[in-house]
Amino acid sequence: MPSSIPHPSVQIIHTTDIKVAVMEHRGDPQQLGDTIRRFIAWRKQNHLSPKVSATFNLLYEHPDEVAPELFHLDLCATIPLALKTNTDGITEKTIPVGRCALLRHIGLEDHLDASIRYLYAEWLPHSGEQLRDFPLYLQRVIFFPDVPEREAVTDIFLPLS
Repeated sequence: MPSSIPHPSVQIIHTTDIKVAVMEHRGDPQQLGDTIRRFIAWRKQNHLSPKVSATFNLLYEHPDEVAPELFHLDLCATIPLALKTNTDGITEKTIPVGRCALLRHIGLEDHLDASIRYLYAEWLPHSGEQLRDFPLYLQRVIFFPDVPEREAVTDIFLPLS
């Protein structure tokens, strides 16, 4: 597994509800950069920089396992209050309370897929745990350009029943 974590340690944690503002990306993963730029612009307009508002991604499916037009990913930022009405396509969702397997990934985005596959293919079958009906999600703890890409920190949450 090409990751900076040679033998990943997975923790079982209990999360609380997390209220987030969401910009959904639906369609070709190659166009995700455009959605990210629009989301960043919205965050700047609303003073929700990553320093004051945690960044999450909800991953509904793997881009290699669905047709490009069926790909779906949510870009999320925590919000302290109810979302204001907007024309930017931003909606409010809640990442629900519950048990999760947590794996910290340190390093390049290109290697993140290997950490996610480890959770599903190696850890989950041997854990005795069952998946909850909520998608895997990421918290972008520290990311480029604040640190070099190889030093990025991403927490991977696998919801469990």
